[in-house]
Amino acid sequence: MTGHIDPNSPLIPAQEMVLPTLQGDGKRRWINPALSTGKYWKRRRLLAYGLIAFFVTLPHLRYAGKPLVLLDIVSREFTFFGHTFYPTDSGLLLLLMLTVFFSIMFLTAVGGRLWCGWGCPQTVYLEFLFRPIDRLFSGTIGKGGKPRGTLNAALRVGRFVVYLACCMFLAHTFLSYFVGTDRLAQWMRLSPWQHPSAFGVMAGATIGLMYNFMFFREQLCMVACPYGRFQSVMLDRKSLIVTYDIHRGEPRHKGKATGPSAGDCIDCGHCTAVCPTGIDIRNGLQMECIHCTQCIDACDAIMHRIDKPAGLIRYSSQDALEGKKHSWVRPRTLIYPLLVLVTSTLFLALLTTKFAFDARVLSSPGAPYAINSARMLQNNFRVRLRNRTDKTETYAIRMLGPASASVQWSDEAPTLKPNESKLVPIMITAPVGMTAANHGKIEAEVQITDQTGNERKISVMLLGPG
Repeated sequence: MTGHIDPNSPLIPAQEMVLPTLQGDGKRRWINPALSTGKYWKRRRLLAYGLIAFFVTLPHLRYAGKPLVLLDIVSREFTFFGHTFYPTDSGLLLLLMLTVFFSIMFLTAVGGRLWCGWGCPQTVYLEFLFRPIDRLFSGTIGKGGKPRGTLNAALRVGRFVVYLACCMFLAHTFLSYFVGTDRLAQWMRLSPWQHPSAFGVMAGATIGLMYNFMFFREQLCMVACPYGRFQSVMLDRKSLIVTYDIHRGEPRHKGKATGPSAGDCIDCGHCTAVCPTGIDIRNGLQMECIHCTQCIDACDAIMHRIDKPAGLIRYSSQDALEGKKHSWVRPRTLIYPLLVLVTSTLFLALLTTKFAFDARVLSSPGAPYAINSARMLQNNFRVRLRNRTDKTETYAIRMLGPASASVQWSDEAPTLKPNESKLVPIMITAPVGMTAANHGKIEAEVQITDQTGNERKISVMLLGPG
């Protein structure tokens, strides 16, 4: 399919289809897929509405007084299921991301692009929210396909208003994951001039969603999303994919033909008509296929109508179609879950031993050391304290070594509220001659303890005369 090109055009026609959404002359090919309401579509619809409800409800849920999920980028605090992570938890966050990444690789190796067709927000919202809106206004509800003529001005305005309302709702829901539902509700009651940054984010998200679902649509999966391109290295010939049984279907023919030379495919075009990315599944495994299973439902309905067994298009693997033995156990299906187990175990182990507070020593501005009137060496530092608990804590500090040195808070003992961070100055004193035998420096160790008994040991370098 190369599309029609004016013979007088200087454009060179493409020898083959570059993208299903592009015609040969480079113009946009708008895809209006028909709808096949088979068993897979019903399952996907049930899952899609469940995922939409989960996405909308999740930021409102609380555990241990905290949101289940809150990605506070401004404060650099990330809360997941009652646990708050800070920039100092980069190792934990890395392990969490690796666990998710390896899980996706394992899911892809076993089930192909199940995520794309069944769980991706782009597919869920486009196929089960915005395309039904299109069909409602175009008069093709329940069937899909090309609209019945061009929409008049009133219908176009109505469709735009409904899109705008849905995108604004999704944008506010998206924003609640980063600011929390309580703050978002407060902002919604105030003038945008009182929170211009947050309003700008919401407006930008709304505009981006409008552009995506009104214009870009399925091109996001084929052009912008990297996952479809990564699948070539995550799949193998035993991975489960949506595929056409070429041995059973070919040679194609029109009508209900019989005989040993006739394949089951009657070339009705239903599998192509329902595809949301505009491809022909009969051409084999393609990057644009998102495994939405619409072609399976459409083909099964035709097979039932012509008294042929279902499954001409089905979930299978390339090896299975060639008659080879299918096995779920192979190197990548063993390595990926092993990596998931390792990273998740390390994550949980570090999470359960996470300190009740953070303490990090920073140098103080000014001279590196001083000698006071009592002829004692004095080093000043600052300690960045963060209370990770849900109650107010007061902290004590003491010197572990060397024995001749001492440490104290420069002011009174610090008290921190839950999740509060504070920069607290400390002062370490030691005999003047202590550093002389070690080229002007010596290592010391201090211990900080909270009221519950949790402790942190910190090493500092004392400087003095050499």
